[in-house]
Amino acid sequence: MKKIERITLIVLDSVGAGELPDANLFDDCGSNTLGNMAKAYGGMSLPNMGKLGLGNITEIEGTPAVKSAEGAYGRAIEVSHGKDSTTGHWEIAGVPLERPFPNYQNGFSDEVIKEFEKKTGRKVMLNKPISGTVAIDQYGEEQIKTGNWIVYGSADPVFQVAANEEIIPLEELYKACEIALEICNEKSPVARVIARPYVGKKIGEFKRTANRHDFSIDPPKESMLERLEKAGLDVVGIGKTSDLFNGKGITDNRKANQDNLDGIKKTIAALKEDTKGLIFTNLVDFDAVYGHRRNVEGYVKALIEFDNWLPEIQKNLKDDEILIITADHGNDPTYKGTDHTREYIPIMICGKNVKKNVNIGTRKTFADIAATVEEILLGTEKEGSFAKEILED
Repeated sequence: MKKIERITLIVLDSVGAGELPDANLFDDCGSNTLGNMAKAYGGMSLPNMGKLGLGNITEIEGTPAVKSAEGAYGRAIEVSHGKDSTTGHWEIAGVPLERPFPNYQNGFSDEVIKEFEKKTGRKVMLNKPISGTVAIDQYGEEQIKTGNWIVYGSADPVFQVAANEEIIPLEELYKACEIALEICNEKSPVARVIARPYVGKKIGEFKRTANRHDFSIDPPKESMLERLEKAGLDVVGIGKTSDLFNGKGITDNRKANQDNLDGIKKTIAALKEDTKGLIFTNLVDFDAVYGHRRNVEGYVKALIEFDNWLPEIQKNLKDDEILIITADHGNDPTYKGTDHTREYIPIMICGKNVKKNVNIGTRKTFADIAATVEEILLGTEKEGSFAKEILED
């Protein structure tokens, strides 16, 4: 097996590849982010990912299956009982959740909210699952008048706090989120508390800013990131990757402060450097900006943008490194509601030393990605690794 010095792992946040066998347990039957979106749009041409076998993984109108893919491809099943970014990324990193996070479909308890109000010195409005943009539209003007927090949730285990930057300083919002995480850790377990700052003076003008920050709990077990770090390798986190692991195992955190394109450019910049180990990028706009808002057109255009930049990413791969493109869950923009969907994730692998046209099939867990990364970079043979399937001898 060829020696590989660095792996770049890009997570296209929420780009699912069809409903999982247990989708009925999540009320997600019929969901297929890639397939349904392409149909709704009248075709979605992603030629560069198509060459890597994307259309072989699930049927995508406009991106047909190819007879000879330029890399290896397949899909994976999530074994963790969840469909959120934290759960998905942890499993990708080799830490499947044995117990699901609780959800808060009726909002957080009075006890939690009252303690949050007491410790932050501001009252709370809303406290129920709702779209973030809807929450801001409905309560933004009231926040300007009262200075109250806008607190909301979703089907995911998250406590979200929205605040107008012109009314509540960012530092105060971030401190409040740290307080919320402490309270939730004791009384109402969540995966993350998310600061959702925005600006604007009236409904129709409110707009989220790039100052979002995720406050996460630590993974319950050591992940591949920590094992790579302990081995003296570089682990460069780009986008919200570090936030999802609460910084554990990340040696260099580079946030994408604007959008997907910022994350793509930061990934290319990292590829130009002489690090050894892992570049781990999360591109969140697919999920946060388009999936949750059920914006098919925006989602398709965002995927086309990534596909257009893919050759530049590939061009910067050195001979002794590989690229893995995957996702963390689904968020079908044609589906009911505004929540994530329980789907397979696609896996595409390329690089000079990656075998061509290899179908790695359906993996039993997202954690097969971690097993593969560790076998390649650390020489540790692990169950589920597809390293020997994809790399030239």
